Amino acid sequence: MAYLPWRDIELPEIDLVSLAFDSPYSWANDATILHVDAADETNYINKSQARTIIKRLAYVLRHRFNVGSGALYQDVVTCFASNQILLPTVFFGIIAAGGVYSAASSSLTPFELSRQLKTSKSNLIIASKDSLEVALKSAKECGIPLDSVLVLDSARHQRSLRDTVQPERNYLQATNELNWARPTDLDTLEKKPICLMFSSGTTGPPKGVMLSHKNIVAQSLTWQATLRDSLNTAKVAKTGKDPKNFKYGIVAHLPAAHVAGSQGYFMNGMMAGGATFWMTKFVLADFLHYTKKYRPTHMLSVPSIYLQIINSPDVTDHFHSLVHAQVGAAPMGPGLQKLGQEKIGCYLNQSYGLTETSASLTMTPWYHNDTTGGVGALLPNSRLRIVNDNLEDVVEGQEGEFLIKGPIVTQGYYNNPEATAATFTLDGWLRTGDIGLRRDGLFYIVDRKKELIKYKGLQIAPAELEAYLLSHESILDAAVIGVEDPKVERNEVPRAYIVRKGDKKSRLITEQEVKDYVKKNLAAHKQLRGGVVFVDNIPKSSSGKILRRELRDHAKNEKPQVRLSKL
Repeated sequence: MAYLPWRDIELPEIDLVSLAFDSPYSWANDATILHVDAADETNYINKSQARTIIKRLAYVLRHRFNVGSGALYQDVVTCFASNQILLPTVFFGIIAAGGVYSAASSSLTPFELSRQLKTSKSNLIIASKDSLEVALKSAKECGIPLDSVLVLDSARHQRSLRDTVQPERNYLQATNELNWARPTDLDTLEKKPICLMFSSGTTGPPKGVMLSHKNIVAQSLTWQATLRDSLNTAKVAKTGKDPKNFKYGIVAHLPAAHVAGSQGYFMNGMMAGGATFWMTKFVLADFLHYTKKYRPTHMLSVPSIYLQIINSPDVTDHFHSLVHAQVGAAPMGPGLQKLGQEKIGCYLNQSYGLTETSASLTMTPWYHNDTTGGVGALLPNSRLRIVNDNLEDVVEGQEGEFLIKGPIVTQGYYNNPEATAATFTLDGWLRTGDIGLRRDGLFYIVDRKKELIKYKGLQIAPAELEAYLLSHESILDAAVIGVEDPKVERNEVPRAYIVRKGDKKSRLITEQEVKDYVKKNLAAHKQLRGGVVFVDNIPKSSSGKILRRELRDHAKNEKPQVRLSKL
């Protein structure tokens, strides 16, 4: 049995750039201010200005770097930049040129960025000043010419995309424009990737999730439909806010390289006709200042940031402008959810989605006060099944794996048919790997069938950490699991179980040395905050698969002062 949403909506056959800049679907008009530098409110971009920048960027990409010149949506451009107001124009500009936008987190190390560049076969990098050093190192490693590393800058009213070899050359000063590609055939709209969002898998390094025009158009319009339904429902009045005076606004503080950030900051303001106030990076004091100053009506964040807000004595009336707050990326416990709602002064509701579903799959309506830990109801046009290990539907109220179908679901992983085949059932349902149930019309996530560790909303693949640890000269075998974070409710931190090699030098390796080795080349969220435990062997099945459940059981039963020596 497939669960249905409360309603479906009609989805147009249209490309993403046209949806945003040349259709009645966008609630923003040409004068609407879309993107504002939170540090300087006079530094902004309206819809008309954004359209011009996109066309100029598309011309440069096509005629200087040959993006889209051979065929549409084959040339990948990697954007390795921190948050700024020009970032959305880069997203649209790459797609307008007929290229594929590939997002890379600005927290990546040279090792990690190089791996992503090689996976995506990208030969052009757009970086920000603060990420340039890493970009140049990775370009050298991947054989990318230095004049194919460009620097994006929109601070202090700059509108520049500069050549690193000839920095006096600013490509955005050119006045030539290219009208964006407007494919109309369904095969291109549905199947060709226009965006690669990298998501950690359970069997190795991060994989490029292919998102098409149809995926992002569907996500944008179903989110907009939910907003419209919420504002048009009389029950909104129970929040104490007046929906008639609603004007969309949000402070962008999450990394835009992740799907929730890109959808939430590139598209949602366009569809809702309001402004996004951009922070370069999250700092609580700055976030509180900007929230009070710009009075946003919507907030999207992760549990760890809500926890900081809850625990901050500086928070008073900073969030009183909010009509609604949303939490995603990781489950939030009911206790923390209630505390957060009390602190910010409006409904705080959970949503659920994956990179593979183009962002949100479920959402709690804005007028619904749910603090039970539910992740909401299914969004329009999607279908969800809950199944057992034999892919048989379970009865309502029983736990099972979530399977998904719908226009927001990816076609698969870039140049990785094996991973794609493993993720979909034979009849085309996406296997989420998440275990949950449905009760009283809402969905609940209770566990993860996947082995991913979620640290503050960021994904960590144990297999990636294990592969890296095994490259150490003193490590014979390794396994990584997530253990409970004592500081943040329902948050996990990675713990490594290590088998040393038998020589004298290897037997002397310490926990700190292992941690330092990880710190050397892997991003901050992948650090071994859960510790290092030296063991005699790693429990494995007869086929050689790590038995992580045994490790988790030992971690739960282990006394803090006891080191595990045998399993």
